[in-house]
Amino acid sequence: MQIAFFEVAPYERARVEAAEFPGHEVRIVSEALGPQTVARAAEAEILSVFIYSRVTQALLDQMPKLKFIVTRSTGHDHIDVAACRNRGVEVTYVPSYGENTVAEHAFALILALARNLPTAIRKTRGMDFSLEGLEGIDLMGKTLGVVGAGKIGRQALRIGRGFGMEAIAFDPHEQPELAAKEGFRYVPLDELLMQADIVSLHAALVPETHHLIGEEQLRRMKPTALLINTARGPIVDTEALCRAMHEGWIAGAGLDVLEGEELIKDEAELLHRSLSQTQLRQLAFCHALLRHENVIVTPHSAFFTREGVQRLVDISLDNIRAFLNGKLLNPVPGILMP
Repeated sequence: MQIAFFEVAPYERARVEAAEFPGHEVRIVSEALGPQTVARAAEAEILSVFIYSRVTQALLDQMPKLKFIVTRSTGHDHIDVAACRNRGVEVTYVPSYGENTVAEHAFALILALARNLPTAIRKTRGMDFSLEGLEGIDLMGKTLGVVGAGKIGRQALRIGRGFGMEAIAFDPHEQPELAAKEGFRYVPLDELLMQADIVSLHAALVPETHHLIGEEQLRRMKPTALLINTARGPIVDTEALCRAMHEGWIAGAGLDVLEGEELIKDEAELLHRSLSQTQLRQLAFCHALLRHENVIVTPHSAFFTREGVQRLVDISLDNIRAFLNGKLLNPVPGILMP
């Protein structure tokens, strides 16, 4: 059986290479799976990918032997799970690799914005030690609103309470007893947006959450509020966020993810292929956000700690070993075969 790993980064390569799968052929590819690289997986029965490998129906058709996919990520919106179900291909993921990892990054963005750290660093590097433009805000006494109170979202709420913040959350699947135990309360999304001084997004990207935060929602937020997104880029309407920042609807944004971030990542390759009007607009708005002084953008690195990467890879390898032993660990919700 051939096991093909795609999008293997230098930081995880040694761990993947050290994995033992006796009697099976292992192929390791540094590039993402795509139309130009899918031929290298033509014989694969097991496929492991990361978030920039778009596993579409068209690519599945070019991997006729494929039986199993494991994504080395919590998000799985880059995989056409319905097409996999129709093909009888099982899909697994990493449901949790340390909820603290992403939640801590969200607070790094919050603190950087709250205390104007990018401006302070730029000024002092230019030997300007004046305090002009550096007035920040306290977190104590402010309201943290978390959209998506899953494992990561609840950890963000715990951290917020540690700073002395009031903690509120919106989630369609409320757990009142857990909220009471952990000291936060559920509110409707509109109420959260109006009350929160900081809105932190931790929802999964599903059809219901695409552009969950658009113009209407951004206009409901306080003009002093901060928006944090360490979840998935398309949860926020990038065009609406650009307008919000330009016109001052909100005070700032900390973004580890962007709608259309894959276009920026592969921008050099765009010269060799045509883009749709929608993609061109996404790219333009991404660049506008990158240049805005009250926006901090990190390169989808919230997961990227030594411990986090180790857990991601190890759980993914365990998923493969389980499949080889006739078991299924961590199936993507709704894809478990009868």
